[in-house]
Amino acid sequence: MRAEIERAVELLQRGDDAGLEQALALLQNTVFSFSMRVCGHREDAEDTMQEVLLKSVPQLPKFDSPKALLVWLYKVAKNRCLMNRRKSKFAPANELSLDELMPDRAELEQLSADGRINPEAFAIHSEQASRLRETVQKLPPQYRIVLVLRDMEALTEDEVAEITGVRPGTVRVRLHRARLFVRKELMRTSLPRARKKALVQRHSADKLRPAQCKAMFAELSDYLDEKLDDSLCDQLEAHMNGCSPCQAFVATLAATIEQCRRSPEDCPPPRRASKLREQLMQNYQRVTAILRPTS
Repeated sequence: MRAEIERAVELLQRGDDAGLEQALALLQNTVFSFSMRVCGHREDAEDTMQEVLLKSVPQLPKFDSPKALLVWLYKVAKNRCLMNRRKSKFAPANELSLDELMPDRAELEQLSADGRINPEAFAIHSEQASRLRETVQKLPPQYRIVLVLRDMEALTEDEVAEITGVRPGTVRVRLHRARLFVRKELMRTSLPRARKKALVQRHSADKLRPAQCKAMFAELSDYLDEKLDDSLCDQLEAHMNGCSPCQAFVATLAATIEQCRRSPEDCPPPRRASKLREQLMQNYQRVTAILRPTS
């Protein structure tokens, strides 16, 4: 649960105009930041912020539960973002194949052999927010929404399931594949070009992955999120203890998740946000004046 949503509900429960305006300011930031991460364009994010808040103002006094407000707000924002989403020419097919996202033998050997590819180095290479944002934009919508909500907006699995309308198990599958996709794209730009070229030439005839390594890759997000069954967790850790390529791979995936969680939030333009709040408050006051019973 985002603290901004809980605070917004507290302000709304005061029942005065000052509380409503402060709640709107908090919700503006939440909607705009989410919209920037999903849409990738400031104009689309501003339009989404405006439309969502216009729909929200008449409904806000009815919310007394932070979770109910959170789910409603993100549902409206999600639908508006996807409606106006500018499709990336680099976007893959609508479904991400787990097999295509996993590393081949060449990458595993490179990860094991090159000591410079470690979690710290990978995190440094991936710190640029613009590169991460561009990579997220390449994800198909159903994967991008889950990644943004879970890893960037810090919502729970159940909250994401309710917002997206899919089962928690499906949320986990999409989240794992989205993380693997982002990791793969960031790793692609992290390796120097000369080393990548040599790597491709050296292993062009061998794209197979070790069978034992392949079997564990589907479980890695559950493992890193501490949701894996104890027996499976023990098996996975036993395998990694004797497999340095898999240790390095897990480290880069963990670094990718951390980069998503630490990605900076975008704030709406102050002048436009202030003007929008003023218009919303004027409209709200007019409506309440009409509905208020006369003595």
